Amino acid sequence: MTTPRKVEQVITGMPATDGAGVELVRVIGQPRLMDLDPFLLLDAFRSDNPNDYIAGFPPHPHRGFETVTYLLDGRMRHKDNAGNEGVIEPGGIQWMTAGRGIVHSEMPEQENGMLEGFQLWINLPASHKMSEPAYQEHDAGNIPVEQRPGATVRVITGITSLGTEGPVKQPLTNPLYLDVSLDADTDFSETLPESHNAFVYAVKGSLALGSDRLARDQLAVLGKGDQVNLRSEQTGARFLLIAGKPLGEPVARGGPFVMNTDAEVRQAFSDYQAGRF
Repeated sequence: MTTPRKVEQVITGMPATDGAGVELVRVIGQPRLMDLDPFLLLDAFRSDNPNDYIAGFPPHPHRGFETVTYLLDGRMRHKDNAGNEGVIEPGGIQWMTAGRGIVHSEMPEQENGMLEGFQLWINLPASHKMSEPAYQEHDAGNIPVEQRPGATVRVITGITSLGTEGPVKQPLTNPLYLDVSLDADTDFSETLPESHNAFVYAVKGSLALGSDRLARDQLAVLGKGDQVNLRSEQTGARFLLIAGKPLGEPVARGGPFVMNTDAEVRQAFSDYQAGRF
């Protein structure tokens, strides 16, 4: 017997700016949904106007969590203070574990055209907040694509019910990150670990989850259960299905730092200002 997950809350993304003035939609990390353990933030950016994104995200620090950047269109160059550098291209993922501290930048590698993608922040447990920084980077060719009737599923991390496994590994939160495209009027079901918190975020088109409907830039927080069932509507749909094991630990946030106590956040600011990142 399976237990379908019901929609607990529908959140509409709100306009925001970050970095040096990049226009984006903030979905997690806004007043109606500050976090969904272990997820701390979800931003979506989508524009073909370079004035909305060209200033990018100049060098800035992080400590205590992971940043996940996934691009659908455009190119972003990242650099950090440890000498790492690369370009994220359409369909590519960068999964950065900030750990004890890193200073990095993410800048558009284009002067015009569409830039579209997402940044997700995932918390780290207290035992790993001061770990060494690390990267897991994969281009579109390394992301497995699972075909189902009327559906295309790109598997970034986790294992689907049909056995397709994504390339990113993170046993601390055991995340599932799927990018799903559906033809019009198509049913989709996926098994989820009962222990995980999970959400669906509509990228394009519209979706029905039971009696609830999701339109573009809306997120559905899913209740407890071991399966999600949804259906695309007449225009078809594209959505992210993301789940992760909650940490159940105190969260203390201070801008680019996420720790367990306010004292640890103050120490992060002190370490950064003293050049210890």
